[in-house]
Amino acid sequence: MSMNKKPVKKDRSMAGAMMGSPVEKPKDFKGTLKKLVSYLSKYKIAIAFVVIFAVISVIFSVMGPKILGQATTALFEGVMNIVAGNGKGIDFQRIQDILILLVGFYLISAIFSYTQGHIMTGVTMKVSYNLRKELAQKIHNLPLRYYDRVPYGEVLSHVTNDVDVISQNLNQVVTQLITSLTSIVGILFMMFSINWQMTLVALLILPISMVFISFIMKHSQKYFTQQQEYLGHVNGHIEEMYGAHTIVKAFNGEEESVKEFNNFNDKLFQSAWRSQFLSGLMMPLMNSISNLGYVIICILGGYYASSGLISVGDIQSFIQYMKTFTQPIQQFANILNILQQTMAASERIFAFLEQEEEVADVANPLSTKNLKGEVSFSHVYFGYTEDKTIIHDFTAHVKQGQKVAIVGPTGAGKTTMIKLLMRYYDVNEGAILIDGCDLRQFRRNDIRKLFGMVLQDTWLYHGTIKENIRYGKQDATDEEVIEAAKAAQVDHFVRTLPDGYNMVLNEEASNVSQGQKQLLTIARAILADPQILILDEATSSVDTRTELLIQKAMKNLMEGRTSFVIAHRLSTIRDADLILVMNEGDIVESGNHEELMQKDGFYKKLYNSQFEVEDE
Repeated sequence: MSMNKKPVKKDRSMAGAMMGSPVEKPKDFKGTLKKLVSYLSKYKIAIAFVVIFAVISVIFSVMGPKILGQATTALFEGVMNIVAGNGKGIDFQRIQDILILLVGFYLISAIFSYTQGHIMTGVTMKVSYNLRKELAQKIHNLPLRYYDRVPYGEVLSHVTNDVDVISQNLNQVVTQLITSLTSIVGILFMMFSINWQMTLVALLILPISMVFISFIMKHSQKYFTQQQEYLGHVNGHIEEMYGAHTIVKAFNGEEESVKEFNNFNDKLFQSAWRSQFLSGLMMPLMNSISNLGYVIICILGGYYASSGLISVGDIQSFIQYMKTFTQPIQQFANILNILQQTMAASERIFAFLEQEEEVADVANPLSTKNLKGEVSFSHVYFGYTEDKTIIHDFTAHVKQGQKVAIVGPTGAGKTTMIKLLMRYYDVNEGAILIDGCDLRQFRRNDIRKLFGMVLQDTWLYHGTIKENIRYGKQDATDEEVIEAAKAAQVDHFVRTLPDGYNMVLNEEASNVSQGQKQLLTIARAILADPQILILDEATSSVDTRTELLIQKAMKNLMEGRTSFVIAHRLSTIRDADLILVMNEGDIVESGNHEELMQKDGFYKKLYNSQFEVEDE
C-alpha cells in the first residue's frame, strides 16, 4: 500500500490574504467562473433573493450613521440653546424619535442579513452535497486506465479538500462581494451627500495607504512563500521519519534526522518571523494613516461647521463613515484572494468531472444467468497506451471446470489478461468470449458477478470479520458465513480470537496475520459462489502450515469451477489442466505440466530455474 503525504494546510485568514500569502491560482479563471456560474444556475432564484436581501441590508445599515448624526445635532442644538439662555432646551422627543428610527433601520438590516445568510448557507450545503455525489459517481464511471496515471490521493483530494474549499468560500464570496461593493458605493454616496470637499480629502488617504501597503507586500511575499515551503519540508520530514521510525532506529539515523529537522526548522523560523513581523506592521501603519485622516477631517469639519455649511452631527456621521469605509475595501481585497482559491478548487473539480468515462454498456445486454463458465480468448491484442501493445495475438480456449494456470516472468502480461477477463479494460483487437458470447455484449456489473477473486494483495476493510466475509454476498445469513469460513479453513482460528467473528479488524487489518487475511479472502470468495475463479497465489510470505491450509482452502474453492491461477511457484500448479506460458505478451507454450516438461522449452527452463534459486 502506497502512502501519500498529507497536504500542508495553508493559512486562509484575512491577514494572510492581505499580506500576500501564496494562493494557488486557476489556469483559466474566466472559463472556470463560467462553469461555476452555470453550475449554480439551478439555484438562481435563491441566489437572486440573497443578492436583493444583502443589498437591502447594506442600504439600511449605511443610512444609520447619518440618522445618528441627526440625533447628535439635535442634542448639540439643545445644549447650545441652554447655554444661550433663550428659553429652549433639549428636544428629547425629537431625539427619541430619531433613535427609534435608527433602531428600526438596524433591526431591518439585521433581519435581511440573517435571511440572506440562511438562504446562502442552504445553497452552499446543497452545492457541496451535489458535488460530492457527482464526484463519487464519477469515480465509479472512470476507466481504470485513469487511475493508472493519477495518484489515489489526488482523486481523494477532489472529494475532500476541493469541495471543502468551495463549501467554506462560496458563501463568503457571494455575500461579502455583494455587501462590500454595495457598502463602498453606499458610503461614498452618503459622504458626498454630507460634504464633497471632505470626501475628496478622505479619498486622498487611500492612495497613500496603498503605497505603503504595496511596499510591505512586495517585501513580505517572498517570506510568506518561504514559510509555506519550509512548513511543508518540516511536516514531510516528520511524517517520513515517524513513518519509518524503526528503520531510523535500526541504522542509528537519529542524529542525522534531528540535524536535518533543525535545518528545516531554523529556515522556517526565519521566514515565519520576518513574514509575521511585516504583516504586524500593516494594521499600525494603516491606523496611523487613518488617524492622520481623522485629524484633517476634524479640522475641515470644524471649519465648515463654524461657517454654518454643515452641522456638528454631520461631522460625527462623516467620521463614522470614514472609519468604516476601509472595511469593505479590505473585505473586497480578501474576497478577490478567496475567489482565486475557489476558482482553483472548482477548476480541479470540473476537470475531473469532465474526464472521459469508460465505454457505456450495450443498450440490450445479454443475460448471465445460465452461463457455464467456458472462456475463449480470440486473437486478443491490448496495450495500456495506444503506441505500445503488450498483448500480441493471445488465443486460448478454456473448458468449463478446468483449472488454468498462467505462468511467465515478471511483465509477461499475466495480470493484464486477468484485467481484460474482468473487463477492467476492453481489448484493442480480438475478443474474449464466455460461452461463445463476447464480453462486451454483457453489462460490466453482471460479468463481474460471475467472478470470484483471491489476490496476492489481500483487501480487508475496517469492520468485523463477519462483515468482511459477508462482503462476498451482502444478504448472506450468519450460518452461510460460518459455512464459508469452515470451507476456507478459517473457522478454527476465528473462534480463538477475543470476539470471534465479531472481532473488528483495524484499517490495515494488521491485527491478524498475512496468512489469516488470505484465508478470510478465500472465505469471502467461497461465500460469493462464483462460476469463474481468479486466484493470484500468495503463499510465499507465510509459514508451511498456513500454506497447506491455504492450498486446501483453494482446492475447496476451485472444485467444480473454471479457475484461472496466476502462478508464482510453478511447483503448486503441476496438477493444472492447462498451463499457459506467457512471455512478452504472447503465449509461447501451452499444455499440462508433463507435456511442457517434455518439450524442453521455455517452461522447463522457468521451472528448473526456481529450484536452482532455492538451492542457492
